[in-house]
Amino acid sequence: MATFNRRGYKKSRTKTANQGEKSQTAEVFDSLDSTANKSEQWILRNQNKIFSVIALISLSVLSYLGYQRFITEPKETEAISELNQAQYFFELALVSNESDSLFKLALNGGEGKYGFLDIVDEYSGTKAANLANYSIGMSYLNLKEYEKAIVYLEKFNSDDILLKSISLGTIGDCFSELNQPEEAYEYYQKAFKQNENIYTTPKYLFKAALIGSELGEYRSAINYLNRIKEEFPDSYESSLVEVQLGRIENLNN
Repeated sequence: MATFNRRGYKKSRTKTANQGEKSQTAEVFDSLDSTANKSEQWILRNQNKIFSVIALISLSVLSYLGYQRFITEPKETEAISELNQAQYFFELALVSNESDSLFKLALNGGEGKYGFLDIVDEYSGTKAANLANYSIGMSYLNLKEYEKAIVYLEKFNSDDILLKSISLGTIGDCFSELNQPEEAYEYYQKAFKQNENIYTTPKYLFKAALIGSELGEYRSAINYLNRIKEEFPDSYESSLVEVQLGRIENLNN
C-alpha cells in the first residue's frame, strides 16, 4: 500500500495517465487533519468547561464514597445498637405474661433507648429500620392492632427465605382477623409462592386452602391440599390434609 507524507505532499515526478489527480487517500488524510485541528481548537476554547465537568464528576464520586464511609456506615452501626434493645423487649414479650406492656416498650422504647418506631423515623433507609418494620408489624399483630400491623409489614423487604414469606402470611392473618377474606386469600397465596421451603410453604398453602374454600375456590383449595400431601408429606399440615380434603370435596359436589 502506498504511503503518503500528509504534510507537504508533492506530486510524483513520474508522468502517468493519473498525473495531476490528487490521491483519494491523501484527501482523506487532509480531511482528518482539518477535523483534528478544529477539535483541538474547540478543546482550547472550552477547556475550562471541560475541566469543570470532569471535576464535578470526580467530586460526585468522592462525595458518594465519603458519604458511604463516614455517614451511612456509622449510621447503620448506631441503628443496629438501638435495635438490639428494642428487640430485647420484643423477645421478652414473646415469653412473658406481661406481653402487652413489653410489646409497647419494644415499640416506643424505654430505659433511655429507642423503640422500633423511633428507629424507623431516625434511621430511615438503614437495614436496621427495615428490620424494625418487621418487628413493629409483629408487635401490633400481638397487640391485635391489625391495620397498623399491615402498614408496617408491607414496608418490610427481605431476601431471607423465611422472613419475607412470614411477613406476607402475617398480613394475610391480619386481613383474616379484620374479616377481609379476599385480601387474606391473596396474601396467603403470595406467602407460599415467595420462597418454597418446608416451613412456610405448607403452612400458607393450608391457610390458603381453608380460606379459599370459604370463598368458593374449591378447585384451588383441593389443589393446595394435594400439594401439601405430595410435596411436603413430613410437614405438620400434611397430617391435617385428609380431613380438609374430604370436607372441601363434599362442598364441591
